[in-house]
Amino acid sequence: MSGIVNAMSVDVEDYFQVSAFEGAVSREDWNTYESRVVRNTHKLLEVFHASGVRSTFFVLGWVAKRFPSLVSEIAKAGHEVASHGFHHQLAYGLTAHQFRQDVRAAKAVIEDAGGRVVTGYRAPSFSIINSNLWALDVLIDEGYVYDASIFPIHHDRYGIPDAARHPTRIARGARSILEVPGSTVRVGRTNLPVAGGGYFRLLPYGWTKWGIARVNRVDREPVVFYLHPWEIDPQQPRLPSGRLTRIRHYTGLASTLQRLHRLVKDFRFDSIDAMLGLRPGLGRHQAEAHAIARRELLHVVK
Repeated sequence: MSGIVNAMSVDVEDYFQVSAFEGAVSREDWNTYESRVVRNTHKLLEVFHASGVRSTFFVLGWVAKRFPSLVSEIAKAGHEVASHGFHHQLAYGLTAHQFRQDVRAAKAVIEDAGGRVVTGYRAPSFSIINSNLWALDVLIDEGYVYDASIFPIHHDRYGIPDAARHPTRIARGARSILEVPGSTVRVGRTNLPVAGGGYFRLLPYGWTKWGIARVNRVDREPVVFYLHPWEIDPQQPRLPSGRLTRIRHYTGLASTLQRLHRLVKDFRFDSIDAMLGLRPGLGRHQAEAHAIARRELLHVVK
């Protein structure tokens, strides 16, 4: 096991709120669907408690408003509570004004429920891309310290392939924000995703294990892993969708929880704010986290 402490993160949303189902599920009808996010998040909390892992939970504002006690439980268990926006809308599909309203509303309701200041944000489906980098200015305005929305890969729905692969401070005029990108391995001239979501479910576990170990060993950097509560729920109701969405969403649901148990045994994890040195009282991880924070501050992207 590497001495590097990686970051664990969870995007807290329900199965019917996934971006790929927007054409089949109206937001106005969300209240009519069976919600499974609380029970699934509890299962993840149990895994993390048993393995001594602290995670960052990017909570959807809609979930925080409907289930404030869940957010409170996450915070009381010692995890970081961050924002996943309010309505799970793709950031590049919103105007700057709409985006501002969404992230402001999410921050307020999550802070009310969790009793802690929210400093981190991850856009639904990593939807900050080259065309809407103005979103970073809005996040700075609204009091967010770091963003975790940019994935440095080629993808049909998201990604900035030439973006920095590791935590970086991005300058926006006279101001800046910490960017915590989706994790990749560099193979030739291509960045390949290794740490979470559908990549964790669809690809062999060996790919994830190799990829994280490679980033830790070769780059000497932590990996940011992510998953969703619905990804450990093979009994979730099936929704109408196309073939590609069915493959992406439902493949591997039955094995994700078992894989997660393996993952937290194979690698060390903490929350994103701990990885960045933003969490007070870090204990044994403090020196490593602050070393990472000092390194990333040396890399400023205009």
